[in-house]
Order: sequence, then C-alpha cells, then structure tokens
Amino acid sequence: MANLALVGIGKIARDQHVPALEASTDWTLAATVSRSGTVPGVPAYTDLETCLAAHPEIDTVSLCLPPQPRFAYARAALEAGRHVMLEKPPGQSLAEVSTLAGIAGAQQRTLYASWHSRAARAVRAARDWRSTRAVTGGEIIWKEDVRRWHPGQDWVFEPGGMGVFDPGINALSILTEILPAPVHLLSAALSVPANRQTPIAAHLDFSGAITAAFDWRQEGPQTWTIEIRTDDGTLKLLDGGDRLTVDGVEIAVDGPGEYPALYARLAALTATGASDVDLAPMIHVADALSLGRRQTVAAFHF
Repeated sequence: MANLALVGIGKIARDQHVPALEASTDWTLAATVSRSGTVPGVPAYTDLETCLAAHPEIDTVSLCLPPQPRFAYARAALEAGRHVMLEKPPGQSLAEVSTLAGIAGAQQRTLYASWHSRAARAVRAARDWRSTRAVTGGEIIWKEDVRRWHPGQDWVFEPGGMGVFDPGINALSILTEILPAPVHLLSAALSVPANRQTPIAAHLDFSGAITAAFDWRQEGPQTWTIEIRTDDGTLKLLDGGDRLTVDGVEIAVDGPGEYPALYARLAALTATGASDVDLAPMIHVADALSLGRRQTVAAFHF
C-alpha cells in the first residue's frame, strides 16, 4: 500500500476522503495537514513542507483545500517530487491548473484533477446507453442548500470560490462525460447577492438545446437531475448520478461509490506516472462567468 498525505481536514475530507482511504486496499493515510482539523491516530501537521520533510515515505498528496490556496500547495507537493490529486474544482482558474500540469510533466509526477460526480454509480451506464443514440436536447436541474453543504464557508462566495458553480460544476462534469461531442455555452444569466462576489443561482443555455438551472437557495429536498433526450428515448440521472432511468424505467446500476472510485483511479495513475487533467467542466464555468449577464439579488447571510 502506498502512503498518502491528506491536506485540508474539513467537511468533505471527513465525510468522503477519510472513509474512502480507510477502506482502501491501495492507500495508507500516513499524515494530515490542516490549520485545525485532525484524524484520530494519524500524524497531524499545520504546514505541508514540515509534513513532507518528516515523511519521505509519502509519495502522494491529496488536496481538499478550497480552490483559492490550492495552487501553492499543489506546486509545492509536485516540486517536492510527490504525486498530487486535486479535489474539484481543480483550481480557481484554468491557467493555474494548466501550469500545474506542466510542472507535473517536468517532474514526471502524476497530477489527477478528480471529478467525483463522474464516479457516481450510474454515470458510466448512462454514457454507454447514450453512446449509440443521437442527442436531441437536455435539461439539468441542480438545486441545493448552501447552508447545509457549506455552513459558514464564506470562501465559496469570494473570487475563485465559484459560488453556485461549486456544486454546478459537478453536473457539468457529468454532462461532459456522457455527451457524444463537446457543447459550448451560448448565454447565461447569473444571480449575484448584493453582498457577495459570486453567483448564488445561474441559468445556462448550451448548444444542442441543452439548458441548466443551478440554485443554492433550495431548502428541503435537494435536486440533482440530468435529463438527456435522444432519437431513441430519454435517460434521466437522479440523485447526483447514483440512479438512472430510461423512459421512466429504473435501470439497475452498481459500483464502489464516488470517492472509493477516485482513489482507485489515483492508484492506477500513480502506478504508471500518468496524469488525468480534464478541464472541460471548468471551461464551461469560465465561459458562464465571462458571458453571463449579472442580476443583483437579495443579500445572502449564513
């Protein structure tokens, strides 16, 4: 088993990364780095350089930090000769991630820009079903409660935090995985709270008659659905990609779950020194922030 350091011990690390690593037959969680968070029984550090110096046996670093500081940590890990996995989104800008890919290549290290929603149980089955059919249109509805998933985390509304595109990029990662060819953004409408820097809601119109509605103000049941219409039926992904229906009939799917699948993929990449840096979902977000018409809406407070 290979040794890994987990950087950023917050909600997503505790809920997803740590359980996946504890169950993994590929990885040992050898150390953590966080300003305050720790994992019982695992050596804890507050800065990455000290951690790596103390643990030369660690050859891989998984970054669960917010996007804003991630570039500096990823560069430091790569330049120290470690492989790096990036939580989604892989950075706060396309240029940052492209630069990291160049550093990884020069260092002959793996850089894995992970998209956890692509590893949801039904996504591969949806892609395979769609592969023999022509797409005629589609609709994404991705609405959730920011207070539930990012309680008090103001960074999501700061520049680089992406606002509602933080969850919306999950839907876009699935869309870019299952479509036969790239689509591009035609227009966008962005709702930005009066006291914030990034959108709390967005409506997107893509080529190919595909639309997306993202909203971070939904209370109660959360909605994560993708419907793709084809010349031979309609597929619908539910529950963020964990369930699949075709023409209303549920299709049985199975799989290890998102984060176990990500860490299995990371193991395969590091075994050969290969990288996986697909920026297609992030390109759509950058286009939305570039092309979107902004409307100021009510101030938002946690």
